[in-house]
Parts: sequence; C-alpha cells; structure tokens
Amino acid sequence: MIRPPTTGDVVAGLTVALVAIPQSLAYAELAGLPARHGLYASALPAVLAALFVSSRHLQTGPVALTALLTFGALSATAEPFTEAYIANAALLALLVGAARVALGLARWGRVAYLLSEPVMVGFTTGAAILITASQLPRVLDADVDGRGVVDGALWAVVHPSEWSPAAVAFALGTAALIIVGRRLHPLFPGVLVALVMALAASRLTGYDGSTVGELEGGFLAFRWSFPWGDAASLILPALAIALVGFAEPASIARTFAAEDRQPWSADREFISQGMANLAAGVSGAFPVGGSFSRSSLSRAAGATSPWAGAITGLAVLVAIPATPLLAPLPSAVLGAVVMVAVSSLIRLETMLYLLRHSRLQAAVASGTLLATLLAAPRLEIGVAIGIGLAILAHLYRELSVTASVELIGDRLVIRPHGVLWFATVPAIDERLRAHLAAHPQVTATEVDMSAVGRLDYSGASALARMAEESAANGVPVRFTNVPPGCARAAAVHLSSSM
Repeated sequence: MIRPPTTGDVVAGLTVALVAIPQSLAYAELAGLPARHGLYASALPAVLAALFVSSRHLQTGPVALTALLTFGALSATAEPFTEAYIANAALLALLVGAARVALGLARWGRVAYLLSEPVMVGFTTGAAILITASQLPRVLDADVDGRGVVDGALWAVVHPSEWSPAAVAFALGTAALIIVGRRLHPLFPGVLVALVMALAASRLTGYDGSTVGELEGGFLAFRWSFPWGDAASLILPALAIALVGFAEPASIARTFAAEDRQPWSADREFISQGMANLAAGVSGAFPVGGSFSRSSLSRAAGATSPWAGAITGLAVLVAIPATPLLAPLPSAVLGAVVMVAVSSLIRLETMLYLLRHSRLQAAVASGTLLATLLAAPRLEIGVAIGIGLAILAHLYRELSVTASVELIGDRLVIRPHGVLWFATVPAIDERLRAHLAAHPQVTATEVDMSAVGRLDYSGASALARMAEESAANGVPVRFTNVPPGCARAAAVHLSSSM
C-alpha cells in the first residue's frame, strides 16, 4: 500500500522546486538548449524517477556534469539552440534512458563501480574546470565571437574592456547570496532570492546586457517524433552518459542509505534514472541525473520518502506557464549559479592526497584530468582515456613484484612482496638463481610468502616448477606462510613442493 506524503515531503519538495527552477534554466543553456527546456527536464523526469527510485532522498533533474556531457555529444551534430539540436537532445535522453533501464533490468548495477575513484576525481575536476570556463564570458557579458570554451574564457579574462560592470555585479551578488545563504542556514533559498532580486533590479534599472530573453509559455508539450537517422552517432555518447552520469546519483544514494541504515539497490536506481531520462526524451528535454545539492537540500528539509521528488517535479510542472516572466533575467545570474554549483566538483585536495599517498593513482587522476581538458567538448573521450590509464596502472601494479633476501647460515630466505602470477614469478626465480650463484654454500632455500598480496593457480604452478628445478640442482625449496586466500589448487601445488 502506498502511503501518502508527509508534511516533511511536501515542504522538502516545494523547497527543492524553488531552487530547481533557476538551476534548471542555467543547466539548459549549459547543455546548449533554450532555458525553458531546463524546466522540462525538472518536471516529468522527477515524477517518473520517484515512482521507481531506490533512494528516498534522491532528487532527479538537470545537473551540470550531464549537461556538459550533453553539449559535448551534440555539438558536432547540430548548431546549439536550434530545432535540430533540441530534437537530438531529446533523442539522446531517450537513448540514455533505454541504456539505463536495460542495465537495471539485466541486474548489471555493479557496472556503477567500474569507474575507479582516481578516474572520477580527474574527470569531474576537468569537467568542472571546463564548465567554469564556459560560464566566464557569461558572467562578464563578454562576446567571445565563437571561440572555444577555454580560448573564450582566456580571451574574456584578458580583455577587461569587454566586461559589463553591471553583469559582473549581478554575478558577484548572486554568488554571494548563494554562498552566504548556505552558511546562514541549509534551507536558505539563496538561488531563488538571487533570481527574484536580479529580476527586480533588471526591470527597475532597464538592464541592457544579455538576458534570458523571450521564453515560450504554455504547458509541457510532448515529443513523439525523433530524428532516428542521427541515433547511430549518438549511441556511444549515450552509453558514456548512462554510465558516467550515473556515478553521481549512485554516490549520493549510497551515502544517504549508509547514513540512514537503509538498503539501496544499484539495479533499481538504474531503472529509476532510466525512466527519468525516457520521460525527459518525450518531454523535449535532455539527459538528466541525480543532483547532490538538491538531494541534500531535500533531506535537510525533512523528506521522508520519494514523494518529495515527485512533489518537486509537479511544482516545476505547474510553474512552466509562468516562465515568460523570467525574460529580463540577466544571463550573468545563470552563469554564477552554475559556477557556484560546480565549485565542489573541483577536487584538488583529493588529487594532492593521491599524490602524497599513491603516485601511480595520482598519475591516473592527472592523466584523466588532462585528457578531459584536451578532449573538450567530447568529454566521453576523456573518460575512455582515464579508464585505459586505470587499466594500465592495474597491470603495472600486477607486474611489480620485489623480494627481500636474507642469508642465515647455509639457508637462503626470500620474501616476495606483491602479486604472484605466472608473469611475475620469473622475477623471483631470477633473484633466487642470482643469490645461489653468489653464495655456493647455500644448501636450502625458504620462500616466505607472508608479504604476498595474492597468489593464483598459475602463480603457484610457476613457483612449484621453480622449486622442482632448484631441488634437482641440489637445493630444496620450502614454502612458508602461504596466504590463506590463495586458491586450493595453488595450495596443493605448493604443499607438494615443500
């Protein structure tokens, strides 16, 4: 039996809606679509996600990272803000939704864990830098004349004569309201206050800078016709968004579930996020995901069930006809909203931590960051390179084995350190042969396995052969402290050689 929403759900849903409306406008433009499509992405997708969601706190809608991935996927297919681009965005959302639903139904939720932490740190940091760079010309109201994201940001920064003082004031005021509001109280609607104040100031002062412009009113219009001819070129980007874009909502849901001691299912969450994207496709929106900031706000506002997300979507749906009132809103305000929102994605502290504790993983994170920046706007290429670097790092670690050697009378003790398998045992064999040649008085060898991280069947077989060859040459080999986690067959091999 479905229980009715609590007062906390209603309060949380309406509170998040007040924040989601201005954020949605900003994320739509970041994705290369007219601002009103951000509201489409916040309405029906949030309602559908709530019906299938596993986490009771997860708020679904447009998010900065997925918006940037969308822009990267679509920028080569059509000109942003055109009808062809809008149609492709809806198709992309449909493909992302289908991929996530399929993964959930196939119970492949475990793929959510395939992206290693260093890859995600490097990618999200690179994406956040690109998002910030893309918004700099907007907050300065500088015309970058079709330059790329990074080139446009650099050009805008070094040409202060092109800045609009009024736009900068709007951006700084918006950022201050959001940041200070958070410190005053988690529920302070800084984004909404900034939007209302900016609208009022724009009308009263006759602001002549860049604004949101005319917005189409009316109700949500469903889209049933899609440019299927472009589907082939969007399949790979859709798969990338389906996987990479799922990492954030999965992390949010896992964190809240652990804190509340509630169960969580990655398979079910895949289905909920898939249904949300299918809804985004037929709503004429773009790919959506889970928002950390809005989910945290919902939880702090007292949400107790997925009803909060559904109420957020319904509230935005009701607000859509009033969007023409937002026409005078300065674009600099939306740029500031995005920049403040993505600031938490720049994880330089984590990268420094990796550098201090694991240079190999730090190299993976740094390489992914650099690849993401260089691959812009095709960010999925940066992710693919990051995954490749992570695999190479794993192989390097698997191939790295050392051994300490100690001579005790006529007995040689070797202690391997690392993972032993058929490709790394030869290094131990060479070390053994070298020391036997250097110390002809040795009559027995002990291989202390206490520092071996993992030993598989093939590694044990190779060690057994090494022991047999040494014994045939008059120096028996004895294995001690064989790790309990090794395979039964490996243990049999080694015990037969002791």
